[in-house]
Amino acid sequence: MEPVIRPKSRILVTFLLAGAVTCVVLFQAGVMAVPASGPLPAGFPLYLRLEASVSTTGSHLHDVVKARIVREVDSDNVILIPLGAEVQGQIVKLIPSSSASDHARLLIHFDKLIIPDKPSVSFAGHISEVENAREKVLQDGTIQGVLASDMPVSRLEDALGKMAGQDSDLSKYEQKAFGKSDTSINYGPGTDLTLVLDKPLRLAEMAPSDSFHRLSSGLAAAVARMLEGAPQRASGKDRKPGDPLNLVVVGNGTEILNAFSKAGWGEAERKTGKSVWDTVRAVADDQGFGKAPVSDLYLYGRREDLAFEKTLNTFLKRHHLRLWRTGATTPDGREIWLGAGTHDTGLDVHPGVVSHAIDPDLDAERAKVGADLRVTGLVTAEQLVTRPDPLSQGATATGGTWKTDGRLLVIDLAGQ
Repeated sequence: MEPVIRPKSRILVTFLLAGAVTCVVLFQAGVMAVPASGPLPAGFPLYLRLEASVSTTGSHLHDVVKARIVREVDSDNVILIPLGAEVQGQIVKLIPSSSASDHARLLIHFDKLIIPDKPSVSFAGHISEVENAREKVLQDGTIQGVLASDMPVSRLEDALGKMAGQDSDLSKYEQKAFGKSDTSINYGPGTDLTLVLDKPLRLAEMAPSDSFHRLSSGLAAAVARMLEGAPQRASGKDRKPGDPLNLVVVGNGTEILNAFSKAGWGEAERKTGKSVWDTVRAVADDQGFGKAPVSDLYLYGRREDLAFEKTLNTFLKRHHLRLWRTGATTPDGREIWLGAGTHDTGLDVHPGVVSHAIDPDLDAERAKVGADLRVTGLVTAEQLVTRPDPLSQGATATGGTWKTDGRLLVIDLAGQ
C-alpha cells in the first residue's frame, strides 16, 4: 500500500518545494513604561531570559531556575526594574512524556525579583509565552509539550518505514537523515520568556533612567535627510510590495554582525543545496534553524546586504530582519542602514502560495529588535523617528494584514 500523505503534510511539502524560506503597555525603544504613580498592575508583562537550561529530561522537581530582565521597566523616566535584574523561581511541575499520546509538562514558578543593592521583592505571576516555541503555554503557566504525531518527521518516519519494510539500509538512512521525534521540553540558556503579573507589584524607584538617550543632533539630521527620499517598503524580485521598513541601524558591517551575534541572532545563510537541506530537516524535525535562508527582498535595486533571524525549536516561528546600506553616512562618516523586521508566527496558506504568516503588529517586532540589541551593551542610543508620509497599515504579498504607527527605530551602535 502506498503511504498516505495527510493534508498538513502536503502543505509542508509544498512549502519546502516552493523554497518559501522566506494591561496596555507603552514602548520606547524596547523599554517598558508604566504610569507615573502606583504599582505595576496585574497583567503587566516582564520579559525574561533564562540563565541556564531547563528540560523535562535533564532537570528535577524543585530545581532553582534563574532568569534576567531583558526589557527595562521605568516610570516617568525613573527606573523601576533595570536591565539584568535577576528573577528566581523553581520547577514545581515536571512530567516527562510517558507515551506517544502523552504531553510532557513543565511549570516554573517565578516569585522573587532581585535588584542590585535593593532588598529582594516577592511577587506573583506566571509564564504566558515561551518565545518562538513549538510548545503551548496553558492558562496557569504550565508549558505543554507536543505529541510525536504532531511532528512532521513522525509522518516521514511512518511513510519511510512502510516503504523500507525489511530494507535495513533504507531504515538506517531515514534515521540518519531525519533522526527520531523528540517531544521533550528542552530550553537552553538565552530562551526568552514572557511573565505576566498576577497581582499588582509595588517597587521602589531607582536613579533616573538612561533609557531615553536621544540621538545626537548631527545623527538625527542625517537620518532625517536619508528618510526624505527613502522607499517605504522593500519589494520582491517581481517588484511587488514587500515588508515595510521600520528600522535604521548606524554602524559598519562588522559592528552590526557583532551586535546581532551577541544578541543571540544568527546571520541567515545564502540559499545553497546544503542550507536548503538543513532547512528541510528543520521543518521535518520541527526544530529551529537559526541560519535558514530568507527569501530575497530588494531595496535600491539590490537584495538585502545582511539578514538575521532568531529562532528556538520550530522553523515555523522566528524573528527575522533584512538590512540594506543606504549610501548615507553620519557627520563622522559612519554608515546608515535601513531595515525591515517581522515576526514569523506560522504558515500562511493561499491558493498556489505557501509562506510564513507574520504577526500583524510590526511595532512589537521593532521593539523586540531594539530590546535585544540594547541588552548587549553595544548600543549608545535608540530613538523612534517619524518619516515623511508614514505607513499605517497594509497587506503582505500573500494577503495577510499588518499595522504600524509608521515610526522607525534608529539604533546607534557603539563604534569599535
